[in-house]
Amino acid sequence: MDFRSATDTLFDRVDHETLAEALGVSVATIRQARLQDAAKGKRAPPKDWPYAVIRLAEQQIMKSRHLIEAVRKEMPAPE
Repeated sequence: MDFRSATDTLFDRVDHETLAEALGVSVATIRQARLQDAAKGKRAPPKDWPYAVIRLAEQQIMKSRHLIEAVRKEMPAPE
């Protein structure tokens, strides 16, 4: 794995679109649910949001584990 590939994976993140897709809602719904409580456009979070957040976080953990393994495999042995 080269530097660019490793850092692309490292910098990858979950965006509004990914969470909206996981929950089966629109991006606008996600954005409105994230507003401050006092905001006029504030909406309740989508039903079952904790499960989607956990699932996405677990996917990030797995990506990180694979990244760690790939980078370690190519590291030179310590002298």
